[in-house]
Amino acid sequence: MRYASPRLGDDRGAVATQLVLVVPVVLLLMLLIVQFALAWHAEHIAQYAAERALAAARVKDATAADGQTQARTSVSQLGGHVLTAPSVTVRRTAARATVRVTGTVIPVVPGLRLHASGTASGAVERLTTPQGDTP
Repeated sequence: MRYASPRLGDDRGAVATQLVLVVPVVLLLMLLIVQFALAWHAEHIAQYAAERALAAARVKDATAADGQTQARTSVSQLGGHVLTAPSVTVRRTAARATVRVTGTVIPVVPGLRLHASGTASGAVERLTTPQGDTP
């Protein structure tokens, strides 16, 4: 005597369909995680380059060009591939120096363009007398 098993439903091909729908979404999520980790890293590179440039630009008798050179050197040594198309702005007055480093984060996800920036500002070194006057 044969028993006929009731079919619960025809599930053939269900796993393949699920994989076709789920795998691209999972891969996109993983790429987004990598993209934002690179953006975070690029932000730190920009901030470090700005701080190094400030240290070079605020020295007594230094110029804004000294800060620009230091920032470009720092970016190229640390993250020339992560922080692309860096832009360095150095403003130096008699009392204060300000540096801003900006750039574009290398794209991992097509069509997603993220930017990173770092800013540093501080007083310029100068000689003063105990009364606060400049000699």
